[in-house]
Amino acid sequence: MIQSDPNRKRNTGWVTMLRLSLLFVLAGIPLLGALTESARAADTPSAGSVYVIPVHQTVQSGLASFLDRALKEAEEAKASLVVLDIDTPGGRLNTAEDIGKRIREAAVPTVAFVSGKAASAGAYIALNAGDIAMAPGTTIGAAMIVDEAGNAIENPKLVSFWSSEMVAAAELNGRNPEIAVKMVDPSRELELKEIGETNGKGQILSLSAEKALKVGYADTLAKTVDEVIAWKGLSDRTVIDLNPSFAERVSEFVTSPGIATLLLIVGIAGIAIELIVPGFGAPGITGLIAFGLYFFGQSIAGFAGMESIVLFVIGIVLLISEMFIPSFGILGILGIAALIFGITMGAYDTGTALRSLGIAALIAIVIIIVFAYVFRKRGIWNRFILSEQLTTDKGYVPQLSREKWIGQEGIALSMLRPSGLADINGERLDVISTGEYVDKGKPVRVMSVDGTRIVVKEIKETITN
Repeated sequence: MIQSDPNRKRNTGWVTMLRLSLLFVLAGIPLLGALTESARAADTPSAGSVYVIPVHQTVQSGLASFLDRALKEAEEAKASLVVLDIDTPGGRLNTAEDIGKRIREAAVPTVAFVSGKAASAGAYIALNAGDIAMAPGTTIGAAMIVDEAGNAIENPKLVSFWSSEMVAAAELNGRNPEIAVKMVDPSRELELKEIGETNGKGQILSLSAEKALKVGYADTLAKTVDEVIAWKGLSDRTVIDLNPSFAERVSEFVTSPGIATLLLIVGIAGIAIELIVPGFGAPGITGLIAFGLYFFGQSIAGFAGMESIVLFVIGIVLLISEMFIPSFGILGILGIAALIFGITMGAYDTGTALRSLGIAALIAIVIIIVFAYVFRKRGIWNRFILSEQLTTDKGYVPQLSREKWIGQEGIALSMLRPSGLADINGERLDVISTGEYVDKGKPVRVMSVDGTRIVVKEIKETITN
């Protein structure tokens, strides 16, 4: 008879419990792994693509339009990252402000990759991005305000305003604001302890990639866009390069201040010459093409709407009407006003547009005066002046002189009361007497010629004793 061992039963129970615990642990490993992966997935960026947007042109209205369109596309695609590939000498400050604001408000993460130089307005754009990466040998800074000729503008208000804008952009990511000020204002003195240098008065600050990294104006160094993407941990994402379309490139070219003014000069001069000295066709067509390019560029850039184009067309129609409809100048004044409103409404900046329009108008007036003088015989004013000459070489026979009839005699062919017909030396002529009636058949003598009138007088018979 086999007796049961109570210790054995107790050991068997522990083994069973150990086995069940081990099963629970083994079963829980996959579940724990799944939970871990889920937590990791929640912490990683969205699985969107990386968008690369080039900033390789002068900072002006065309670039602002392109960047806005590119950022919208990236936002709609829920991109994981937007890389702004910057290599620009700078440009217009008001445009840079708009671009900076658009980057700050972007619904996707942004990185500025300085692949060439981020000078002036380019530095401001870079500072507004979430991070800054720079390629070795590149620079950032030199944001001093200059005019179109490249001369420094020392207006204290403008310098102070732009310095505050740069400071605000630098402080977005905790960068030293004094460095931002020194990039704008050369009158300051700045000691850069991180690199052991002092930037004295009269010098404008520009940082190389290596120095920018040491002073906190770059977050990493990278040779390529791919290295920037790898630095952000997104090497596995699809990279989409966005570039300006052909229309945007044309818009960028024609909306630059110099080209826009040139188009206005050609447009005004061409249309005016065609109106004043008609018949050529080429000036009018050239003028219309110039205005078409002007409004095309402004429209693609998002500034010119249909209302500005309609106003411009109305202005042209009113000016043409003034040439043919007497209105005491009212139609002309309304036409000029419509043109000005149409052109300025379709521009990025009203003040700049008015200045360009004024310069264009002055130069166009000189061109028009020269052209009108050279072709003065074909001017529209000839339509209102009787300049046609009835000369012999054109087939017209001039009126013969009637002075030869003075003193000659003839016979009245009709009664002169006081005008009538007379035969003078064998020719029938319309004549007029000196005031008295002359009977038919009476002899007459030509006394004078007054224009087209031949004045005759009856010859009285002389009675002699």
